Amino acid sequence: MDLTLLLRKLALVSSVCVLLAGCARACGPGRGYGKRRNPKRLTPLAYKQFIPNVAEKTLGASGKYEGKITRNSERFKELTPNYNPDIIFKDEENTNADRLMTQRCKDKLNSLAISVMNQWPGVKLRVTEAWDEDGNHFEESLHYEGRAVDITTSDRDKSKYGMLSRLAVEAGFDWVYYESKAHIHCSVKAENSVAAKSGGCFPGSALVQLSDGSRKRVEDLKEGEKVLAADEQGNVVYSDFIAFLDRDVTLRRTFLVLETQKPNVTLRLTAAHLVFVRDESAASGMAAKFASGVKAGQEVFVWEGQGRLRSARVERVYAVEDRGSYAPLTVHGTIVVDGVLASCYAAVEAHRWVHRAFAPLRLSRVLTPTSWWRWMTPDSNATSQQDGIHWYPKMLLHVGTWLLDRDSFHPLGISGSS
Repeated sequence: MDLTLLLRKLALVSSVCVLLAGCARACGPGRGYGKRRNPKRLTPLAYKQFIPNVAEKTLGASGKYEGKITRNSERFKELTPNYNPDIIFKDEENTNADRLMTQRCKDKLNSLAISVMNQWPGVKLRVTEAWDEDGNHFEESLHYEGRAVDITTSDRDKSKYGMLSRLAVEAGFDWVYYESKAHIHCSVKAENSVAAKSGGCFPGSALVQLSDGSRKRVEDLKEGEKVLAADEQGNVVYSDFIAFLDRDVTLRRTFLVLETQKPNVTLRLTAAHLVFVRDESAASGMAAKFASGVKAGQEVFVWEGQGRLRSARVERVYAVEDRGSYAPLTVHGTIVVDGVLASCYAAVEAHRWVHRAFAPLRLSRVLTPTSWWRWMTPDSNATSQQDGIHWYPKMLLHVGTWLLDRDSFHPLGISGSS
């Protein structure tokens, strides 16, 4: 990326911060918009407690074990050394193994180190174990992948360990366990795991409908094509496709399937993606909800032709694995995929506010010349866009993690590097 392009992009950050600040105020607890939230009260974990309250190697926590990493294996390059001077590494093997970990683990550990110093001035975070190459842990331990760390405080004051556990949760570790009186165990998702990504997506084979009446795979969308969507009142519109917020051509990942019978429709999307469900209390009669929160018996909105959407009861929710990962963005922030109305957004269960936060990106496409749009999103064309998360939502995520509580995000977690 050249310097001019970088400076132009950075010029947008101030306006985005203003938008997200409004989102943070409105989405948080309190008596109304603009009210300052009280600082969150942190509660220490109890001995033997773990958060989230599921097994470590499940989807809702750090995910499945993917195999031991050795110094001679191809995956050794996945590990990165941590030389943070604010962290003490025990390194009893004198091999620097305790400094090696995945990038996600490193990011969370560095964040925790700051929290520890703020909580207890003069005290540092101490790592007693990270990547294990000597086989000192149980079979399929995430230490063998550099995805787990055992930690204490530098003063080894056991009375602090309950709060240290809580700080680790707040720092974003995907699983935290007050495992013993001697240390706290923390782990993270794999770098390539579905849940390690902040966004939500559809598989490449999912179908959308174009304004000419034809249908097309999501993976084949081109910038400027008009796809079936809905406005804020739930009226059917055809909305310009702008870009992919996330795109991965080859990745196989787990998708939730929302299945209706009348009509027989199946929508595949990731757990953190937003889909609209029937909600009589909402002005439009619909509300955005995480896909993982949709249960059988709730109603989603399906396309029945003739310019209409109607509600249909979800009969079954299950998981499948599929290829490709695509998050299309439209001008209206909604899209009908596989016949079901969904949001273009994910990670935060506040469609309206997230849509506002994306206003600069949308407006740059609609109101400015093509040359201006090209520097805003140079890889917007589906035929040339590189794999990975688009720079704009990536930047929003970083800003959002400063302004929003961790509880504001999908419980599967977010990655600061995604």
